[in-house]
Amino acid sequence: MYIPTTSVPGKAASNPFDAGAGGLLKQPKSVWATAGASVVAFMGIGLVDPILPSIAQGLDATAGQVSLLFTSYFLITAVAMPATGFISSRIGGRRTLLLGLAFVVVFAGLAGTSGSVGELVGFRAGWGLGNALFVSTALAVIVGAAAGGSAAAILLYESALGLGMACGPLLGALFGDACWRYPFFGTAFLMAVGFLCITVFLKEQPKPARKTSLLDPIRALGHGGLASTAVSAFFYNYTFFTVLAFTPFVLNMSPYRSGAVFFAWGVLLAVFSVIVAPRLQKRFGSLKVLGGSLVLLAADVLVLGYGSHPTAVLCTILSGAFIGVNNTVYTELALGVSDAPRPVASVGYNFVRWFAAAAAPYVAPKIEEWTDTHIPFVVAAVTAVAGAAVVVVRRKALTHETEEPEPRHAAQDGVTVFAN
Repeated sequence: MYIPTTSVPGKAASNPFDAGAGGLLKQPKSVWATAGASVVAFMGIGLVDPILPSIAQGLDATAGQVSLLFTSYFLITAVAMPATGFISSRIGGRRTLLLGLAFVVVFAGLAGTSGSVGELVGFRAGWGLGNALFVSTALAVIVGAAAGGSAAAILLYESALGLGMACGPLLGALFGDACWRYPFFGTAFLMAVGFLCITVFLKEQPKPARKTSLLDPIRALGHGGLASTAVSAFFYNYTFFTVLAFTPFVLNMSPYRSGAVFFAWGVLLAVFSVIVAPRLQKRFGSLKVLGGSLVLLAADVLVLGYGSHPTAVLCTILSGAFIGVNNTVYTELALGVSDAPRPVASVGYNFVRWFAAAAAPYVAPKIEEWTDTHIPFVVAAVTAVAGAAVVVVRRKALTHETEEPEPRHAAQDGVTVFAN
């Protein structure tokens, strides 16, 4: 059953804070358990940032080889995306969450025992599969169990994303300063705690009336607006993960200092994603905000590549603001621009964009080897501008009045949003 609402991605969505602080904080234990585990899941993305140089030194590997930790992680995430909806629509949300957590616990623990960079890259791939299963289902579970409606649920999810992205580098720095292996063991332990909490506090979610096929998300990309959103996000994600995976080698700082830089980056990402982006959208409209933010991100990474070391640090932190805005707007576009069910549209969108997240960590060091340190950031600036160009050229297709599922049924359908 669908309740018609006016949801125009080209304009602003309602501010998630309209749900009310009281409703946001008064949540059942199942919601807090899922949100807490989501924080740890998102921590895993930036966990290795401060220790990339230490891993390279410890395993006698090059920057390009170590960057494959991101490539294997996100490549498996992208390939696994269509399977997540297929699986969750058959075994239910709770079991999918627990299956994903189990994968992360096992492979994060194994990553800490790696004797070569090849083993570590392989274990990160298994970790990526677990994270895809978990994070792709977490929002659906939170929406289904949260008090205060879908606005409060999405706010909780976005907050978990921002907090995890901010705390991941801190955890990596805290444990990685002693030994690069410890952050992996720490993540395995925290995810095991999350597994226990969800086992105890979360009841099984109702299964959707219609099972999702593996090809449904691919078919959904036949919609011009959704395809344009995915292509624009593909270019943007290349820029995003050039900053996340390549910059630590350029900054060449100790784990503590690198962790502090990316913690500040993550704080800006969280604040601009949850607080600033909705207000900018309300005032200027989503497409103008997205296009402007992408151009500003391009300018920021260009200065990052050619500036002094203090300037590079400042631009790295500042990029979190633009990334936070982009994440929020892209998510709303992906979920509202087409008539496809939200879970199907989101899986198709994520299937395309995560391939760029897999490519950037591998390609950027290769470009440096062929040229110099500056050119990878020039390429990242160009891809950000390309993402903005898609938004401008396809602005009519990206504005679409659609229907939004009632929160209860949205949860039953298995809404899928992965790791903006």
